[in-house]
Amino acid sequence: MDLDMKQLAVAIRTIAEEKNLPEEGVKEVVEQALAAAYRRDYGDREQEIRVNMNLNTGDIDVYVTKEIVDTVEHDVYQISLKEAGVRRKNAKVGETIEVHEKAENFGRVAAQTAKQVILQRLREAEREIIMAEYEDKIGTVINATVARVEGNIVRIDLGKAQGIMPRSEQIQGERYYPGQRLKVFLKDVERGFRGPQLVVSRGNKEFIEWLFRGEVPEMENGAVEIKGIAREAGVRSKIAVASNVPGVDPVGTFVGGHGTRVNAVVSEVGEQEKIDIIVWADNPTAYITQALSPTNVAKVVLDEKAKKARVIVPEDQLSIAIGKAGQNVRLASKLTGYELDIEAERTTAQASEKDGGEGEEQVEGKVTTTELPKTPKLKKKNELESSLLEAIEEHGE
Repeated sequence: MDLDMKQLAVAIRTIAEEKNLPEEGVKEVVEQALAAAYRRDYGDREQEIRVNMNLNTGDIDVYVTKEIVDTVEHDVYQISLKEAGVRRKNAKVGETIEVHEKAENFGRVAAQTAKQVILQRLREAEREIIMAEYEDKIGTVINATVARVEGNIVRIDLGKAQGIMPRSEQIQGERYYPGQRLKVFLKDVERGFRGPQLVVSRGNKEFIEWLFRGEVPEMENGAVEIKGIAREAGVRSKIAVASNVPGVDPVGTFVGGHGTRVNAVVSEVGEQEKIDIIVWADNPTAYITQALSPTNVAKVVLDEKAKKARVIVPEDQLSIAIGKAGQNVRLASKLTGYELDIEAERTTAQASEKDGGEGEEQVEGKVTTTELPKTPKLKKKNELESSLLEAIEEHGE
């Protein structure tokens, strides 16, 4: 016998246990594969065949579906009414009946086919069950190990399954190597032509939020909360926090004593990423001012309809407000939801030159006009000559 059924029955139980799969599910996969093998050896490709396997004895029962007819023309698909009547008393022409056949042996080719189908179906079943398990963990941070690095894609071992971390989900400047232990955010389960695929991330803003959730227990009881996060992974993050309990300092809560809480998050994402924690404000002007921290903002002019804001800062604060390569203003814009236009505050000389008036100066952001000293008018020519003659005469005397 080329395919030992008793060994196969034992293998089904072992596979089910090792792969953490339901035994009945594995048995069903094997029965489908055996049905395909039986069709190859004894039947026809178009036949409808059902196989039942006894896991205790290893016995295989095959049931072939046939149509009941008066005259049999294709015995593979048809059975006579007389013969069907022996199997089922109320059999009628036009109906179908399952004919039981005992399968004791499978040929070498059929056995190989069954083996291939079984392996393929088991892989599919295992993958589907694992994906169903991990679907419940979407949106959480889990411990993982780097399996291998393939160009811009990092293969991540999650324990029972593997995931991928594309370049867009990685932390800028972070290096990965096989065997490296790290935390990842389970972002999604994508279903493609190769089957389901787990996508993980370390570069999204949700990863930062989950890290803080693990360090700030006050978030669980709602005493403090994160209102918004703007992140450029590996470079800088801005986090807006708020307190729901009077007297609780939200920024201090997230920073922790001697910075222990924020430092724990920084150590996970990398020292190169700076984290700014600011106080969230319901008022847009105050929120924008906070978001541009550590900039000293002089004035904010809002355009609510266009979701834009003109922010005026002292000239010496302009570079701080914009940040390296526009980073500070870009993150502040993402955080607040406003398109921010940063302008330097005008000095007295600049205001005068721009407005060309009678000398304008800017005081506390307001433009006021001051009078310039009046230039004395020149005397007429005859009046000037008369004054000179009088002066000579006086001197002569």
